[in-house]
Amino acid sequence: MSTTTAAPGVRLADAGPGLVTLDPVRTALLRGLDDLLTGLAAQLAAPEVLGPPLLAVDGLAKLDYFRNFPHLGVGAGRFTADTHAGLAAGETPGTQPLEPTGHLLPSATCYGLLLSLEGQDVGEGVRLSAVGRCFRNETHYDGLRRLWGFHMREVLYLGSKEGAVAHLERGAEYITATAELLGLDLTRAVADDPFYDKGGSRAKLMRLDPVKHEFSAPDGTAIASVNRHRNFFGERLAIRAGEHGPAYSACVAFGLERWVHAMILAHGSPETALVRLNAARG
Repeated sequence: MSTTTAAPGVRLADAGPGLVTLDPVRTALLRGLDDLLTGLAAQLAAPEVLGPPLLAVDGLAKLDYFRNFPHLGVGAGRFTADTHAGLAAGETPGTQPLEPTGHLLPSATCYGLLLSLEGQDVGEGVRLSAVGRCFRNETHYDGLRRLWGFHMREVLYLGSKEGAVAHLERGAEYITATAELLGLDLTRAVADDPFYDKGGSRAKLMRLDPVKHEFSAPDGTAIASVNRHRNFFGERLAIRAGEHGPAYSACVAFGLERWVHAMILAHGSPETALVRLNAARG
C-alpha cells in the first residue's frame, strides 16, 4: 500500500488496489486541470450539470452495456433487513449478504446524462458538460494510470450528424492545444477496444469506420478521447433532434487522474507539474 505526503509528519495511505488518496499537491493538480479543461465547455457553450451517482441496470441494458462490457460493472448492493441487528451488535460486515439494488456505479460520466434525456427532443442540438466519479472493475490497477475509482470530465453533444462531427473536431483541436500549452507530448490513435467480439458486426464496423480516437502520453496512457456514437443512443433512448430524426451524439472525455499522471511524467515531479499548470492558467 502506497502513501503520499499531506503535511510534515502526516502520511496519507491509499485505501487499496486502484483506490488512491491524492495528497495536496496532486489534488491541486487535478482541480487545476479540471478547471483548465472546462475551457472546452466554455468555448462550446455547454452548461455544467451533475449526473446521477447510480445507473439503473435496465437503462444500461438498453445501451448494450453488458454485451460490450460485461466485466466492467461495479454493482451497488445493500445489507438485507435481517442483517441489521447483527451488524448493530458488531458482527463482521464482510460476512453479511448483500441484496442487489438494480443499479451500478457509473463507469463513464455520459451514461447518466444520456439516460436522463430519454424520450426527449433536443431540437437543433444540446451540449452538456459534467465531471463524475467513475468506477471500473479492471483486471489490474496501476497507480494513476488505471484506477478502480477515478474522475472523468466529459463534454457531450446530441443533435444532428453534422453537429456531432463538428463537436469532435473542436474537441480534438482543444485537446491538442491544451497539451501543447501544458508541455505534454500526446499521440493520437484509433482506439483498439478489446471488448468487442472480434468477429462480430460491431468490430467490423469499427475497423471500417472508427468511432473512437484516444490521445496518449509517451508511456501509452490514454488521457483523453473523442467518441462518435452515431445515432445509436438516439435510437435506443428515443432521443430526437427535431427534423433530423434520432439524435446523433458525440462526447469528448478527459480522465483527470491520468492527466495528473501525464503532467508528472512530463515534468518530473508533482511540484514542477503544478508550477507549469499554474503558469499555463496565467
